[in-house]
Amino acid sequence: MIQLFCCFLTSLSNRKKSKCCKTLPGFVTVMVSAVSSLGLPGQLRSVSVDLNVDPSLQIDIPDALSEKDRVKFTVHTKTTLPAFQSPEFSVTRQHEDFVWLHDTLTETEEYAGLIIPPAPSKPDFDGPREKMQKLGEGEVSMTKEEFAKMKQELEAEYLAVFKKTVSSHEIFLQRISSHPVLSKDRNFHVFLEYDQDLSVRRKNTKEMFGGFLKSMVKSADEVLFSGVKEVEDFFEQEKTFLVNYYNRIKDACAKADKMTRSHKNVADDYIYTSACLNSLALEEPTVIKKYLLKVAELFEKLRKVESRVSSDEDLKLSELLRYYMLNIEAAKDLLYRRTRALVDYENSNKALDKARLKSKDVRLAEAHQQDCCQKFEKISESAKQELMSFKQKRIAAFRKNLIEMAELEIKHAKEALFYS
Repeated sequence: MIQLFCCFLTSLSNRKKSKCCKTLPGFVTVMVSAVSSLGLPGQLRSVSVDLNVDPSLQIDIPDALSEKDRVKFTVHTKTTLPAFQSPEFSVTRQHEDFVWLHDTLTETEEYAGLIIPPAPSKPDFDGPREKMQKLGEGEVSMTKEEFAKMKQELEAEYLAVFKKTVSSHEIFLQRISSHPVLSKDRNFHVFLEYDQDLSVRRKNTKEMFGGFLKSMVKSADEVLFSGVKEVEDFFEQEKTFLVNYYNRIKDACAKADKMTRSHKNVADDYIYTSACLNSLALEEPTVIKKYLLKVAELFEKLRKVESRVSSDEDLKLSELLRYYMLNIEAAKDLLYRRTRALVDYENSNKALDKARLKSKDVRLAEAHQQDCCQKFEKISESAKQELMSFKQKRIAAFRKNLIEMAELEIKHAKEALFYS
Protein backbone atom coordinates (compact mmCIF):
# COMPACT_ATOMS: atom_id res chain seq x y z
CA MET A 1 0.00 0.00 0.00
CA ILE A 2 2.89 2.37 0.81
CA GLN A 3 4.42 1.59 -2.59
CA LEU A 4 1.07 2.27 -4.29
CA PHE A 5 0.63 5.57 -2.42
CA CYS A 6 4.14 6.74 -3.35
CA CYS A 7 3.52 5.84 -6.98
CA PHE A 8 0.27 7.80 -6.92
CA LEU A 9 1.91 10.92 -5.42
CA THR A 10 4.78 10.71 -7.92
CA SER A 11 2.33 10.58 -10.81
CA LEU A 12 0.46 13.65 -9.55
CA SER A 13 3.74 15.52 -9.01
CA ASN A 14 4.98 14.71 -12.51
CA ARG A 15 1.73 15.89 -14.01
CA LYS A 16 1.98 19.25 -12.26
CA LYS A 17 5.71 19.90 -12.85
CA SER A 18 6.16 18.69 -16.41
CA LYS A 19 6.16 21.23 -19.21
CA CYS A 20 4.49 20.69 -22.53
CA CYS A 21 7.03 19.50 -25.06
CA LYS A 22 4.64 18.03 -27.53
CA THR A 23 1.15 18.66 -28.81
CA LEU A 24 -1.42 16.21 -30.03
CA PRO A 25 -1.95 17.09 -33.72
CA GLY A 26 -5.48 17.95 -34.63
CA PHE A 27 -6.91 16.72 -31.32
CA VAL A 28 -9.46 19.50 -30.95
CA THR A 29 -10.38 19.35 -34.62
CA VAL A 30 -10.95 15.61 -34.38
CA MET A 31 -13.08 16.04 -31.26
CA VAL A 32 -15.26 18.72 -32.87
CA SER A 33 -15.77 16.64 -35.98
CA ALA A 34 -16.55 13.58 -33.87
CA VAL A 35 -19.63 15.23 -32.37
CA SER A 36 -20.30 17.97 -34.90
CA SER A 37 -23.21 16.26 -36.59
CA LEU A 38 -25.36 13.84 -34.67
CA GLY A 39 -28.87 12.71 -33.92
CA LEU A 40 -30.02 13.35 -30.38
CA PRO A 41 -32.03 10.53 -28.79
CA GLY A 42 -34.90 11.56 -26.55
CA GLN A 43 -33.55 9.92 -23.40
CA LEU A 44 -30.59 12.33 -23.44
CA ARG A 45 -32.68 15.51 -23.19
CA SER A 46 -31.49 17.73 -20.38
CA VAL A 47 -34.83 18.92 -18.96
CA SER A 48 -38.18 17.16 -18.87
CA VAL A 49 -40.73 19.92 -19.35
CA ASP A 50 -44.44 19.22 -18.94
CA LEU A 51 -45.86 20.40 -22.26
CA ASN A 52 -49.39 19.98 -23.53
CA VAL A 53 -48.01 19.02 -26.92
CA ASP A 54 -50.37 19.76 -29.77
CA PRO A 55 -50.21 16.80 -32.20
CA SER A 56 -51.11 19.17 -35.03
CA LEU A 57 -47.76 21.00 -34.63
CA GLN A 58 -44.74 18.90 -33.63
CA ILE A 59 -41.23 20.40 -33.59
CA ASP A 60 -37.86 18.84 -32.86
CA ILE A 61 -34.16 19.41 -33.59
CA PRO A 62 -32.87 16.05 -34.87
CA ASP A 63 -29.43 17.30 -35.95
CA ALA A 64 -26.97 20.09 -35.27
CA LEU A 65 -23.62 21.07 -36.71
CA SER A 66 -20.93 22.57 -34.46
CA GLU A 67 -18.52 24.92 -36.17
CA LYS A 68 -15.75 27.04 -34.70
CA ASP A 69 -17.83 30.09 -33.76
CA ARG A 70 -21.42 28.95 -34.23
CA VAL A 71 -23.87 26.05 -34.13
CA LYS A 72 -26.32 25.36 -36.92
CA PHE A 73 -29.56 23.69 -35.82
CA THR A 74 -31.81 21.65 -38.10
CA VAL A 75 -35.38 22.49 -37.06
CA HIS A 76 -37.85 19.83 -38.17
CA THR A 77 -41.60 20.51 -38.20
CA LYS A 78 -44.50 18.15 -38.75
CA THR A 79 -47.98 19.68 -38.88
CA THR A 80 -51.55 19.29 -40.06
CA LEU A 81 -52.40 22.98 -39.68
CA PRO A 82 -53.63 24.75 -42.85
CA ALA A 83 -51.54 27.85 -42.02
CA PHE A 84 -48.43 26.04 -43.30
CA GLN A 85 -47.71 25.29 -46.94
CA SER A 86 -46.62 21.66 -46.46
CA PRO A 87 -47.19 19.00 -43.77
CA GLU A 88 -43.50 18.37 -43.08
CA PHE A 89 -40.39 20.51 -43.58
CA SER A 90 -36.96 21.33 -42.14
CA VAL A 91 -34.92 24.53 -41.99
CA THR A 92 -31.45 25.48 -40.71
CA ARG A 93 -31.25 28.10 -37.98
CA GLN A 94 -28.51 29.70 -35.87
CA HIS A 95 -28.64 30.90 -32.26
CA GLU A 96 -29.20 34.53 -33.33
CA ASP A 97 -32.40 33.43 -35.08
CA PHE A 98 -33.75 32.04 -31.80
CA VAL A 99 -32.89 35.29 -30.01
CA TRP A 100 -34.66 37.27 -32.76
CA LEU A 101 -37.80 35.15 -32.34
CA HIS A 102 -37.78 35.67 -28.56
CA ASP A 103 -37.31 39.43 -28.93
CA THR A 104 -40.17 39.76 -31.42
CA LEU A 105 -42.52 37.88 -29.09
CA THR A 106 -41.46 39.99 -26.10
CA GLU A 107 -41.94 43.25 -28.00
CA THR A 108 -45.41 42.34 -29.31
CA GLU A 109 -48.00 44.34 -27.37
CA GLU A 110 -50.69 41.65 -27.75
CA TYR A 111 -48.58 39.22 -25.71
CA ALA A 112 -48.08 41.52 -22.71
CA GLY A 113 -50.26 39.24 -20.58
CA LEU A 114 -48.34 36.06 -21.46
CA ILE A 115 -45.26 34.38 -20.03
CA ILE A 116 -42.81 34.45 -22.93
CA PRO A 117 -40.56 31.36 -22.87
CA PRO A 118 -36.99 32.40 -22.00
CA ALA A 119 -34.51 32.52 -24.88
CA PRO A 120 -31.98 29.66 -24.94
CA SER A 121 -28.47 30.45 -23.74
CA LYS A 122 -25.74 31.17 -26.25
CA PRO A 123 -23.72 28.05 -27.16
CA ASP A 124 -20.43 28.05 -25.25
CA PHE A 125 -17.87 25.35 -25.96
CA ASP A 126 -14.79 27.34 -24.99
CA GLY A 127 -14.36 25.45 -21.71
CA PRO A 128 -14.34 21.91 -23.16
CA ARG A 129 -12.24 23.01 -26.15
CA GLU A 130 -9.65 24.61 -23.90
CA LYS A 131 -9.44 21.43 -21.82
CA MET A 132 -9.00 19.38 -24.99
CA GLN A 133 -6.19 21.61 -26.16
CA LYS A 134 -4.43 21.40 -22.79
CA LEU A 135 -4.80 17.63 -22.76
CA GLY A 136 -3.19 17.41 -26.19
CA GLU A 137 -0.30 19.58 -25.05
CA GLY A 138 0.17 17.59 -21.85
CA GLU A 139 0.11 14.14 -23.39
CA VAL A 140 3.86 13.67 -22.79
CA SER A 141 3.41 13.95 -19.01
CA MET A 142 0.80 11.19 -18.82
CA THR A 143 0.81 7.44 -19.14
CA LYS A 144 -0.89 5.97 -22.18
CA GLU A 145 -3.78 4.61 -20.09
CA GLU A 146 -4.23 7.87 -18.20
CA PHE A 147 -4.28 9.90 -21.40
CA ALA A 148 -6.82 7.59 -23.08
CA LYS A 149 -9.17 7.77 -20.10
CA MET A 150 -8.86 11.56 -19.79
CA LYS A 151 -9.57 11.89 -23.49
CA GLN A 152 -12.64 9.72 -23.10
CA GLU A 153 -13.87 11.87 -20.20
CA LEU A 154 -13.42 15.09 -22.18
CA GLU A 155 -15.21 13.62 -25.17
CA ALA A 156 -18.16 12.77 -22.92
CA GLU A 157 -18.08 16.26 -21.36
CA TYR A 158 -18.02 17.99 -24.75
CA LEU A 159 -20.85 15.81 -26.02
CA ALA A 160 -22.95 16.52 -22.91
CA VAL A 161 -22.51 20.29 -23.34
CA PHE A 162 -23.38 20.00 -27.01
CA LYS A 163 -26.54 18.01 -26.34
CA LYS A 164 -27.69 20.36 -23.57
CA THR A 165 -27.27 23.28 -25.96
CA VAL A 166 -29.40 21.59 -28.61
CA SER A 167 -31.98 20.58 -26.03
CA SER A 168 -32.41 24.13 -24.67
CA HIS A 169 -33.10 25.45 -28.18
CA GLU A 170 -35.56 22.64 -28.87
CA ILE A 171 -37.46 23.19 -25.61
CA PHE A 172 -37.78 26.90 -26.43
CA LEU A 173 -39.56 26.08 -29.70
CA GLN A 174 -41.71 23.39 -28.12
CA ARG A 175 -42.85 25.79 -25.41
CA ILE A 176 -44.03 28.19 -28.10
CA SER A 177 -45.65 25.50 -30.23
CA SER A 178 -47.62 24.16 -27.22
CA HIS A 179 -48.98 27.61 -26.32
CA PRO A 180 -52.49 28.30 -27.70
CA VAL A 181 -51.66 31.93 -28.57
CA LEU A 182 -47.92 32.06 -29.30
CA SER A 183 -48.15 29.06 -31.64
CA LYS A 184 -50.22 31.19 -34.04
CA ASP A 185 -47.65 34.01 -34.19
CA ARG A 186 -46.70 34.95 -37.75
CA ASN A 187 -43.00 35.43 -36.97
CA PHE A 188 -42.93 31.98 -35.39
CA HIS A 189 -44.34 30.48 -38.57
CA VAL A 190 -41.74 32.33 -40.64
CA PHE A 191 -39.01 30.98 -38.35
CA LEU A 192 -40.23 27.42 -38.88
CA GLU A 193 -41.11 27.51 -42.56
CA TYR A 194 -38.93 30.02 -44.41
CA ASP A 195 -36.30 27.84 -46.08
CA GLN A 196 -33.75 30.61 -46.61
CA ASP A 197 -31.36 32.29 -44.19
CA LEU A 198 -33.27 34.74 -41.97
CA SER A 199 -30.26 37.08 -42.18
CA VAL A 200 -30.57 37.98 -38.52
CA ARG A 201 -27.41 39.86 -37.65
CA ARG A 202 -25.90 40.20 -34.23
CA LYS A 203 -26.80 43.34 -32.29
CA ASN A 204 -24.44 46.24 -32.83
CA THR A 205 -23.05 48.44 -30.06
CA LYS A 206 -25.88 50.95 -30.34
CA GLU A 207 -28.54 48.26 -30.04
CA MET A 208 -26.75 46.62 -27.12
CA PHE A 209 -26.53 49.99 -25.38
CA GLY A 210 -30.25 50.51 -26.05
CA GLY A 211 -30.98 47.15 -24.42
CA PHE A 212 -28.85 48.15 -21.45
CA LEU A 213 -30.82 51.39 -21.07
CA LYS A 214 -34.08 49.44 -21.19
CA SER A 215 -32.90 47.18 -18.41
CA MET A 216 -31.89 50.24 -16.37
CA VAL A 217 -35.30 51.83 -16.92
CA LYS A 218 -36.97 48.57 -15.91
CA SER A 219 -34.90 48.38 -12.72
CA ALA A 220 -35.81 51.97 -11.86
CA ASP A 221 -39.49 51.27 -12.57
CA GLU A 222 -39.45 48.23 -10.32
CA VAL A 223 -38.18 50.39 -7.47
CA LEU A 224 -40.89 52.99 -8.12
CA PHE A 225 -43.60 50.34 -8.57
CA SER A 226 -42.71 48.73 -5.25
CA GLY A 227 -44.87 51.37 -3.60
CA VAL A 228 -47.86 50.75 -5.86
CA LYS A 229 -50.76 49.21 -3.96
CA GLU A 230 -51.93 45.96 -5.55
CA VAL A 231 -55.67 45.78 -6.25
CA GLU A 232 -55.83 41.95 -6.22
CA ASP A 233 -54.47 39.71 -3.47
CA PHE A 234 -53.73 36.93 -5.99
CA PHE A 235 -51.06 38.96 -7.78
CA GLU A 236 -49.57 40.28 -4.55
CA GLN A 237 -49.16 36.72 -3.32
CA GLU A 238 -47.69 35.59 -6.64
CA LYS A 239 -45.20 38.44 -6.65
CA THR A 240 -43.99 37.60 -3.13
CA PHE A 241 -43.84 33.91 -3.93
CA LEU A 242 -41.83 34.35 -7.14
CA VAL A 243 -39.25 36.61 -5.49
CA ASN A 244 -38.70 34.19 -2.60
CA TYR A 245 -38.86 31.13 -4.84
CA TYR A 246 -36.27 32.54 -7.21
CA ASN A 247 -33.82 33.06 -4.35
CA ARG A 248 -34.37 29.48 -3.15
CA ILE A 249 -33.97 28.07 -6.67
CA LYS A 250 -30.79 30.07 -7.21
CA ASP A 251 -29.29 28.81 -3.95
CA ALA A 252 -30.33 25.22 -4.72
CA CYS A 253 -28.80 25.46 -8.20
CA ALA A 254 -25.45 26.61 -6.79
CA LYS A 255 -25.41 23.72 -4.31
CA ALA A 256 -26.45 21.22 -7.00
CA ASP A 257 -23.59 22.40 -9.23
CA LYS A 258 -21.18 21.97 -6.33
CA MET A 259 -22.44 18.43 -5.76
CA THR A 260 -22.13 17.60 -9.46
CA ARG A 261 -18.56 18.94 -9.60
CA SER A 262 -17.65 16.84 -6.55
CA HIS A 263 -18.81 13.66 -8.28
CA LYS A 264 -16.90 14.69 -11.40
CA ASN A 265 -13.74 15.28 -9.35
CA VAL A 266 -14.09 11.84 -7.78
CA ALA A 267 -14.40 10.30 -11.26
CA ASP A 268 -11.25 12.15 -12.37
CA ASP A 269 -9.36 10.93 -9.30
CA TYR A 270 -10.38 7.36 -10.14
CA ILE A 271 -8.72 7.82 -13.53
CA TYR A 272 -5.35 8.69 -11.95
CA THR A 273 -5.70 5.94 -9.33
CA SER A 274 -6.46 3.31 -11.97
CA ALA A 275 -3.57 4.53 -14.15
CA CYS A 276 -1.14 4.38 -11.22
CA LEU A 277 -2.24 0.84 -10.37
CA ASN A 278 -1.74 -0.22 -13.98
CA SER A 279 1.75 1.33 -14.01
CA LEU A 280 2.58 -0.35 -10.71
CA ALA A 281 1.42 -3.72 -12.05
CA LEU A 282 3.86 -3.43 -14.96
CA GLU A 283 6.72 -3.07 -12.49
CA GLU A 284 5.53 -5.88 -10.22
CA PRO A 285 6.78 -9.32 -11.37
CA THR A 286 5.16 -11.27 -8.54
CA VAL A 287 1.67 -12.73 -8.11
CA ILE A 288 0.54 -9.35 -6.79
CA LYS A 289 0.44 -8.12 -10.40
CA LYS A 290 -2.91 -9.71 -11.21
CA TYR A 291 -4.44 -8.28 -8.02
CA LEU A 292 -3.22 -4.81 -8.91
CA LEU A 293 -4.75 -5.12 -12.37
CA LYS A 294 -8.04 -6.28 -10.84
CA VAL A 295 -8.12 -3.29 -8.49
CA ALA A 296 -7.25 -0.98 -11.40
CA GLU A 297 -10.16 -2.47 -13.35
CA LEU A 298 -12.42 -1.91 -10.33
CA PHE A 299 -11.48 1.80 -10.16
CA GLU A 300 -12.13 2.13 -13.89
CA LYS A 301 -15.63 0.66 -13.49
CA LEU A 302 -16.30 2.89 -10.49
CA ARG A 303 -15.04 5.85 -12.52
CA LYS A 304 -17.66 5.17 -15.18
CA VAL A 305 -20.40 4.90 -12.56
CA GLU A 306 -19.31 8.11 -10.81
CA SER A 307 -19.14 9.92 -14.13
CA ARG A 308 -22.69 8.84 -14.99
CA VAL A 309 -23.88 9.96 -11.54
CA SER A 310 -22.37 13.42 -12.18
CA SER A 311 -23.90 13.63 -15.64
CA ASP A 312 -27.36 12.49 -14.54
CA GLU A 313 -27.45 14.87 -11.58
CA ASP A 314 -26.49 17.70 -13.89
CA LEU A 315 -29.16 16.80 -16.44
CA LYS A 316 -32.00 15.97 -14.09
CA LEU A 317 -31.42 18.46 -11.29
CA SER A 318 -28.99 21.30 -12.07
CA GLU A 319 -30.38 21.92 -15.55
CA LEU A 320 -33.95 21.81 -14.24
CA LEU A 321 -33.13 24.42 -11.59
CA ARG A 322 -31.32 26.65 -14.12
CA TYR A 323 -34.25 26.34 -16.53
CA TYR A 324 -36.78 27.41 -13.90
CA MET A 325 -34.62 30.31 -12.78
CA LEU A 326 -35.10 31.67 -16.30
CA ASN A 327 -38.81 30.80 -16.26
CA ILE A 328 -39.35 32.61 -12.97
CA GLU A 329 -37.67 35.68 -14.47
CA ALA A 330 -40.12 35.46 -17.38
CA ALA A 331 -43.04 35.24 -14.94
CA LYS A 332 -41.70 38.25 -13.01
CA ASP A 333 -41.50 40.15 -16.31
CA LEU A 334 -45.20 39.41 -16.82
CA LEU A 335 -46.02 40.85 -13.39
CA TYR A 336 -43.88 43.90 -14.22
CA ARG A 337 -45.88 44.52 -17.41
CA ARG A 338 -49.13 44.17 -15.48
CA THR A 339 -47.97 46.60 -12.76
CA ARG A 340 -46.97 49.06 -15.46
CA ALA A 341 -50.46 48.77 -16.97
CA LEU A 342 -51.95 49.34 -13.51
CA VAL A 343 -49.86 52.49 -13.03
CA ASP A 344 -50.92 53.76 -16.47
CA TYR A 345 -54.56 53.10 -15.57
CA GLU A 346 -54.27 54.97 -12.27
CA ASN A 347 -52.53 57.89 -14.00
CA SER A 348 -55.28 58.00 -16.64
CA ASN A 349 -57.88 58.22 -13.84
CA LYS A 350 -56.02 61.19 -12.35
CA ALA A 351 -55.73 62.83 -15.78
CA LEU A 352 -59.47 62.35 -16.34
CA ASP A 353 -60.29 63.97 -12.99
CA LYS A 354 -58.10 66.96 -13.89
CA ALA A 355 -59.71 67.26 -17.32
CA ARG A 356 -63.18 67.27 -15.78
CA LEU A 357 -62.20 69.94 -13.27
CA LYS A 358 -60.87 72.14 -16.05
CA SER A 359 -63.63 71.08 -18.48
CA LYS A 360 -60.96 70.63 -21.12
CA ASP A 361 -60.22 67.61 -23.39
CA VAL A 362 -62.64 65.47 -21.38
CA ARG A 363 -63.46 63.14 -24.28
CA LEU A 364 -59.82 62.48 -25.03
CA ALA A 365 -59.14 61.80 -21.36
CA GLU A 366 -62.15 59.46 -21.15
CA ALA A 367 -61.04 57.55 -24.25
CA HIS A 368 -57.51 57.22 -22.89
CA GLN A 369 -58.85 56.07 -19.54
CA GLN A 370 -61.02 53.43 -21.24
CA ASP A 371 -58.06 52.14 -23.28
CA CYS A 372 -55.87 51.87 -20.17
CA CYS A 373 -58.66 50.12 -18.27
CA GLN A 374 -59.25 47.57 -21.02
CA LYS A 375 -55.53 46.91 -21.39
CA PHE A 376 -55.10 46.40 -17.65
CA GLU A 377 -58.11 44.08 -17.37
CA LYS A 378 -56.99 42.07 -20.40
CA ILE A 379 -53.46 41.63 -19.05
CA SER A 380 -54.79 40.74 -15.59
CA GLU A 381 -57.14 38.07 -16.92
CA SER A 382 -54.48 36.51 -19.13
CA ALA A 383 -51.77 36.79 -16.46
CA LYS A 384 -53.89 34.91 -13.90
CA GLN A 385 -54.39 31.99 -16.29
CA GLU A 386 -50.71 31.98 -17.25
CA LEU A 387 -49.48 31.94 -13.64
CA MET A 388 -51.86 29.15 -12.65
CA SER A 389 -50.78 27.08 -15.66
CA PHE A 390 -47.13 27.84 -14.89
CA LYS A 391 -47.56 26.47 -11.35
CA GLN A 392 -49.13 23.23 -12.58
CA LYS A 393 -46.44 22.63 -15.18
CA ARG A 394 -43.65 23.50 -12.73
CA ILE A 395 -44.91 20.96 -10.18
CA ALA A 396 -45.27 18.27 -12.84
CA ALA A 397 -41.79 18.95 -14.25
CA PHE A 398 -40.10 18.84 -10.84
CA ARG A 399 -41.95 15.68 -9.89
CA LYS A 400 -40.99 13.94 -13.13
CA ASN A 401 -37.32 14.97 -13.02
CA LEU A 402 -36.82 14.16 -9.34
CA ILE A 403 -38.40 10.70 -9.73
CA GLU A 404 -36.19 9.99 -12.74
CA MET A 405 -33.09 11.20 -10.88
CA ALA A 406 -33.91 9.06 -7.82
CA GLU A 407 -34.31 5.98 -10.04
CA LEU A 408 -30.97 6.66 -11.70
CA GLU A 409 -29.25 7.20 -8.32
CA ILE A 410 -30.56 3.82 -7.12
CA LYS A 411 -29.41 2.17 -10.34
CA HIS A 412 -25.88 3.61 -10.09
CA ALA A 413 -25.64 2.74 -6.39
CA LYS A 414 -26.51 -0.87 -7.19
CA GLU A 415 -23.85 -0.94 -9.92
CA ALA A 416 -21.20 0.46 -7.58
CA LEU A 417 -22.18 -2.07 -4.91
CA PHE A 418 -22.01 -4.91 -7.45
CA TYR A 419 -18.51 -3.94 -8.60
CA SER A 420 -17.30 -3.53 -5.02
